[in-house]
Amino acid sequence: MVVRRYGNRADWKRIKKRNYIEQNMETMDFKGHVCLIEMQEVIHPLDIPYPNQILRIVDNGYSWLQHFPADGHHAVTTMFNENHDVIQTYIDICLQNGVDENGPWWEDLYLDLIVFPSGEILLQDEDELEEAFTTGVISKSQYTLAWNEVERLRTVLADNQLKIMELAPVHRRLLSTHCHPNDSK
Repeated sequence: MVVRRYGNRADWKRIKKRNYIEQNMETMDFKGHVCLIEMQEVIHPLDIPYPNQILRIVDNGYSWLQHFPADGHHAVTTMFNENHDVIQTYIDICLQNGVDENGPWWEDLYLDLIVFPSGEILLQDEDELEEAFTTGVISKSQYTLAWNEVERLRTVLADNQLKIMELAPVHRRLLSTHCHPNDSK
């Protein structure tokens, strides 16, 4: 069974004090839900080791903007530092996105693409996808969908055509002006 994950990260105890907002957007460039978490105070920072660097993705003053494209097979989290500079763009490959009473969600198909500001792209969690398929957690069609979406996104990224990456700073500023203190929705 595919795991459903929520954009509001309400169960994430690392964030002690935060602002949160979510909004449905329908523009020429993006259709879907967007949510913003502004991390005012965290219990402790989160540093992620990558092959060529260690990257801090959670700290006081950081924010995560998440895009859930309508009819998409990916969800995009753009992570910003305290100066609102993009740290990384994290693309979760998913079966589908949606919204329910708990907010925007994605059904995770394990594979992730990480895009660094340098333009470097890293594929992660192939082993998790393989295990989910071989143990029957996901079907052959879901396995194929995940790999097809990765290849499609790699092409889009190579052509600099993932519009969400351009829109992220704009959407972060827009939502930040309406963010509600400590709203965990």
